[in-house]
Amino acid sequence: MENYSIIIFILAIMVVLSAVSDKIRLPYPVLMVAVGIAMGFLPGMPEIEISPEVVMLIFLPPLLYDAAFNISFKTFRTNLNTIGTLAIGLVFLTTCAIAVIARYVIPGFTWPLAFVLGSILAATDAVAAISITKGLGLSHTTATILEGESLVNDASALVAYRFAVAAVTGVAFVLWQALIQFLILMGGGFLVGMLMGKLLSFFLVRLKDNTMAVFSFLLLLPFVTYLIAEHLHVSGVIAVVVLGLGISRFTKKVFPEALQVQSKSVWDILIYLLNGLIFILIGLEFPMVIRRIDAHEVWPFVGYAFLITVTALVLRIVRVEWQRGNLWRAFRARKGRISRDALLTLQESIVIGWSGMRGIVSLAIALGLPANFPQRDAIIFIATVVVLFTIIGQGLTLPLVVRKLKPGNA
Repeated sequence: MENYSIIIFILAIMVVLSAVSDKIRLPYPVLMVAVGIAMGFLPGMPEIEISPEVVMLIFLPPLLYDAAFNISFKTFRTNLNTIGTLAIGLVFLTTCAIAVIARYVIPGFTWPLAFVLGSILAATDAVAAISITKGLGLSHTTATILEGESLVNDASALVAYRFAVAAVTGVAFVLWQALIQFLILMGGGFLVGMLMGKLLSFFLVRLKDNTMAVFSFLLLLPFVTYLIAEHLHVSGVIAVVVLGLGISRFTKKVFPEALQVQSKSVWDILIYLLNGLIFILIGLEFPMVIRRIDAHEVWPFVGYAFLITVTALVLRIVRVEWQRGNLWRAFRARKGRISRDALLTLQESIVIGWSGMRGIVSLAIALGLPANFPQRDAIIFIATVVVLFTIIGQGLTLPLVVRKLKPGNA
């Protein structure tokens, strides 16, 4: 992103669009994506390509940290069973389902390539999920499950992605090695996040009277934690999430209320700018990727993307409803094993199933494929269209589903 004046211009448009979306009652992520697409087709508009490194280092750490910081740890722990089912089991199940479609429907896709596409689109995105559902009046449980799932599932998808890419480049897939790597990624990320949380707590206690120093540490540590975890080849995503959960509990106990309010104000502004910029950049990406595809392939690829979107959505709805039934059966069989607070209503199950948008992380992973990777342009185009289908389609219909079901009152 070398044209900084364009970025400033985009930020200015973003602020205006945010105000407009409130007036017309349109989810602002949907409006910003649509405007981003329109801007991308303007004559003379310079290409602003999303850099995977920028997304993973500049955007992801603060957004994950803020979401983890504001999530209810108690509710997160109560619903850990459901969150784990969606963030791990459903990710690998979705990867396989998309791979089957890609292998048998999309011409030229081998099994390794099909699994690469599946792993790119398997995980929901924290930014999209939180932005679309915010302000819809969801029940506390529903919001926590959606946020918790999208905070954790990137690690699962990245493991599947690494092994699928390795298979394309000639490295054999070994199941036990994949399982060990997954455990190392998750466990190592947890350990790094916990240690960095302890370190940050140590400094914050001693600097709590120095407001500027406190804010500086709170702003820098998510980036530092992510970098350290990735340097150690463990999950930076999990490390930042654990850091956010830990610091949230710590600051509520130690910081005076005035300092907590000031800190929240600073983070709210930062997250507001990053969120808006991300959705406009997603929209801007579409005109760029469509130019790389032959004209006669555009509509078939859009059709493949639609089929993948519907399949992933149906699979998600079925899996969430199955999980709801499992929880109720476990509760009736042995009440001590499952808390009543962890049970899902039918309304909550439908809303959770209808959610699960794909977003900036899927695009970043796709764009991070090597330049000479087989079917690279096709994979990026299909991934981009799926992201747009989920953000626009589910973004427009989710408020209607929520108002119809009123899960917050269930």
